[in-house]
Amino acid sequence: MEEVRVRFPPSPTGYLHIGGARTAIYNWLFAQKTGGKFVLRIEDTDIERSTEDSIKGILDGLEWLGITWDEGPYFQSAFANDHRRAAQKLVEIGDAYKCFCTQEELEQKREGAKKRKEDYHYDGTCRNLSADEVARLEAEARPYVIRFKVVRGPGGVVFQDAVYGVIEKRYRDIEDFVILRSDGSPLYVLSNAVDDIRDRITHVIRGQDHLANTPKQIMIYEALGEKLPRFAHMPLTLDPQKRKISKRAHGEVVSVQYYRERGFLPWALVNFLVLLGWSTSDNREIFSKEELIEAFSLEGINRANSVFDIRKDDPKFFTDPKAISINAHYLRTIKVEDLLPYVEAEMKAAGSWDPAFGTEKKSWFASTVDLIRSRYHTTKDFVNLGRCYFADDFPIEDKVLRKNILKHENLKLWLPLTADRLEVLEEFRVELIERVIRDLADELDVKAGILINGARAAVTGQAAGPGLFEVLAAVGKERVLKRLREVPKLYEE
Repeated sequence: MEEVRVRFPPSPTGYLHIGGARTAIYNWLFAQKTGGKFVLRIEDTDIERSTEDSIKGILDGLEWLGITWDEGPYFQSAFANDHRRAAQKLVEIGDAYKCFCTQEELEQKREGAKKRKEDYHYDGTCRNLSADEVARLEAEARPYVIRFKVVRGPGGVVFQDAVYGVIEKRYRDIEDFVILRSDGSPLYVLSNAVDDIRDRITHVIRGQDHLANTPKQIMIYEALGEKLPRFAHMPLTLDPQKRKISKRAHGEVVSVQYYRERGFLPWALVNFLVLLGWSTSDNREIFSKEELIEAFSLEGINRANSVFDIRKDDPKFFTDPKAISINAHYLRTIKVEDLLPYVEAEMKAAGSWDPAFGTEKKSWFASTVDLIRSRYHTTKDFVNLGRCYFADDFPIEDKVLRKNILKHENLKLWLPLTADRLEVLEEFRVELIERVIRDLADELDVKAGILINGARAAVTGQAAGPGLFEVLAAVGKERVLKRLREVPKLYEE
């Protein structure tokens, strides 16, 4: 059987955005599923917009997501001569021709069609120039483009798309399209097809917005006598206003780096992105790497466009709630040892990392991360909500302070008293801590919840979290006693 070969050909004109990442993921999954090869090709022929920073951003983004490539990265600009030779070959065999029409002439024809309320198609003025006429125009140094000579007559290009089924484009609806500009630079329809031929690509999996290019590229394949790849066009990803997501329209919120910087785990983002246009028959949403590779198929790609629910101004759900939910699932369920490097990187970036967390306090750090992650959504939460566990300076939410401490005047006496009772414990264990607090509540003839909620507010600054007794054990005896004894200051302030 022929080896499956797919490719991801991003243009380095900005960061890796989620639409491009999704394309890469689909191609990578298909290669993994079939035992094929995944080729990375950088289409850097837009010299003015292509930058080294963009190339690095694309490579770093793919590596962070865990999307590995088998070949490349190849750079399209290195093969410009291949593209020009292909264009010249098409001229020589009669499937393309040199067009000397000027921009002014074309614009006049376009305006004429507009006045007649007709769609403009190039009229083929230079299609049948004789060899002598071509030689004369070249001798005059007239600039020219090379156009592909589309069949004039009935019929059209027909192909089977793996997602959209049978697609037909009539010849009469396709103008003689330009494949090489007057400066010798190739257009996408030519360079992309020539590169796919050279790289022996068997399956072209790309966005539905490229569907219009496919009939033209098929004609180029056939004219060059090359075997056609199989095409699969993915549905578009739209924003809540049903606009195509793009760097220009939405900015950084649609970049992979945006989610990396906001505490997403890489596989969680992969899992979310793959669901934007693909599904299984049972609508399953959570997959391990192995499960996703096993489940993936081109037949599972949907025809309907997907919606990415951008919520850039929502402080809790700064992006699609499903994305947050999937990330929270992985953050709470993966092995804690796999999570620790991401938490460490987050804390280092925030300047809150203590080297002892990786040495003598390593075991404590791991167990604390494991304890508190059950309510967290991103790794940012370990820096923000988790600060009370890893540092002495942490905020107390105003609402929590008023409701759980200041509302009860006696707590300025009871919580320091709680500290006194806890101080005598030789071992600061969960069951011993619980017994001390509940016994004290009985002795004071108050509900244990008043002491528990007050202690949580004083020690963590929050109203919710893991069980209080586990929290106190994690924070540690010395810190707990200090924070409980400082409660009277809260009333003064």
